Amino acid sequence: MAYGFIKAACVSPHLKVAECCFNAEKIVEAAEAAAGKGAAVIVFPELSITAYTCGDLFFQHALLKSAEKQLSMIIEKTSKLGSLIFVGLPVSRTEGIYNCAAAICSGQLLALYAKSYLPNYGEFYERRQFTPFQQNMETQFISFAGFENVPFGTDILLQEKSDSSLTLACEICEDLWVPVPPSSRHVLAGATVIANLSAGNEIIGKAEYRRNLVKSQSARSICAYLYANAGMDESTQDMVFAGHNLIVENGTLLGESALFSNEAVYADIDIERLCQERRRTTSFGFSANNNFFDSDYVTVPFSLKEKSCTDSVFSRYIDAHPFVPNDTEKRTQRCLEVITLQYQGLAKRLRHINCQSAVIGLSGGLDSTLALLITCRAFDSVGVSRSKITAVTMPCFGTTDRTYNNACALAKECGVTLKEVRIADSVRQHFKDIGQDEAVHDVTYENCQARERTQVLMDYANKTSGIVIGTGDLSELALGWCTYNGDHMSMYGVNSSIPKTLVRYLVQWFADENDSAVLRDILDTPVSPELLPPAEGKISQVTEDLVGPYELHDFFLYYLLRFGFSPSKIFFLAQHSELAKTYSSGIILKWLKTFYRRFFSQQFKRSCMPDGAKVGTINLSPRGDWRMPSDAMVSLWLEEIEKIHA
Repeated sequence: MAYGFIKAACVSPHLKVAECCFNAEKIVEAAEAAAGKGAAVIVFPELSITAYTCGDLFFQHALLKSAEKQLSMIIEKTSKLGSLIFVGLPVSRTEGIYNCAAAICSGQLLALYAKSYLPNYGEFYERRQFTPFQQNMETQFISFAGFENVPFGTDILLQEKSDSSLTLACEICEDLWVPVPPSSRHVLAGATVIANLSAGNEIIGKAEYRRNLVKSQSARSICAYLYANAGMDESTQDMVFAGHNLIVENGTLLGESALFSNEAVYADIDIERLCQERRRTTSFGFSANNNFFDSDYVTVPFSLKEKSCTDSVFSRYIDAHPFVPNDTEKRTQRCLEVITLQYQGLAKRLRHINCQSAVIGLSGGLDSTLALLITCRAFDSVGVSRSKITAVTMPCFGTTDRTYNNACALAKECGVTLKEVRIADSVRQHFKDIGQDEAVHDVTYENCQARERTQVLMDYANKTSGIVIGTGDLSELALGWCTYNGDHMSMYGVNSSIPKTLVRYLVQWFADENDSAVLRDILDTPVSPELLPPAEGKISQVTEDLVGPYELHDFFLYYLLRFGFSPSKIFFLAQHSELAKTYSSGIILKWLKTFYRRFFSQQFKRSCMPDGAKVGTINLSPRGDWRMPSDAMVSLWLEEIEKIHA
């Protein structure tokens, strides 16, 4: 499993009811086609060798023996594929007939999973032909299809020899629809992938219900769920089948077939991501360690043929902007949710300290613009006049007319109080005090301005009995692109968990809602701290020219913090996203190295950051999501990056 990915397929092959030879041939053909597309795990529907709708023909010895014979043929014909394959068939025992799923790989019959919950209502009457495998029954070892000591039951795990994180188990159709499905036991026992061989007929509304059920079970279980459903050829008498196949990973739908299409569905499952999510969600481990199911699982090892995900078979969609939904409607809704979380967090702080005043440094840039807009909403919600918000503009050596004028216009448009404090003389006095040559445009030159601005804001907040609203965002905190005890500090940071790639869309949301020309001009202004003198009246210091593109850094940040992925995997993901259309591999690698160096060296700034509302799954607050020693070494990560070939 390169980078933890495994390709799975759910297939609804053509079949003829009770004609096992024909069905087996179609299964082999479909398995070969799926394996040819890189599928390492292939799931076929319930009773796919015989067909599900055989009815009382399941009592016929000829049908049962033919199914067993054709299973042997399928095992033989697929032995060179190196894929793990699940097919359905009836298995006859002395006490009755079981509805089973056979797991096969590399010419071996690994296990026979028996169905536990047999539907016997409405159009279903499985209890007429089949015997349920009860939960309290132990796994048996039987002879079947020419193989000895085949595990037979429900509590069986299939574990890949080279990587135990790929552990599979199986349940059959109705098993999923009960309050406590067998898959709930399977995942607590260690399964990361669940295969479901199903033959659910189609009626109005059932597809949506089925989809939601699979997504819910996958999310609750933090697993991948492969649901293969019987196709149109099963339709008979009063029942119509549609071949609704689903592949879901931790509640996210990765692949779905259209109804009545008999099409196979493929998806690349990230097993590493599932494992990381389970480790991160400690309540999952608690549930597993306190498993109330008293059952001894049988673990069966198997080996997949190596299938690299670095070639053309890798087809998983990798979002280049994981913090920002691609869909316009969803993005608009996300913006509203984020804005509400931001201003509600600030509103609670205002109510708690009975604060009637706020101070914001307004530069005319995106971050301070968003902070002001959020503060206005917070004041509206607590019933305090916006005039109690003081927007302080503090022109200095790098301020351009464009940003200055935009700051003034925005303050007026929002109905807040505007105060101008020109800090050049104060900064020059400070230069004189510490012996700084004004002609030397170094880090001291820049940070003196940033800290002077913070001092003005803090002191003016004291003067007005207010609080300083921070403007810095998540991306700046990740890179340490903020002046320690300068713009790094405030009394409440409304943007502290907002990545730079999302800030722009949030401001755009306000611009569209208010039809604001000044907000649109702010959106068109290059991101800059404006600490160096302008060139011919224009911004000379563009942040992304110095630290790299924020869309790359936000991509790196998401996968580092959310899933703990290695640099090589993050690089691989970037190469398979839309980012690769804009940036060469060499450029991605260059800024990846910059990101890791800055992220590790700047932790001390994050260790003492102000309060701020957490709005998404990523946050760098030391009180919440991220606890990291300020002096941790980056060596391991940089060593891995050095081995990456662009």
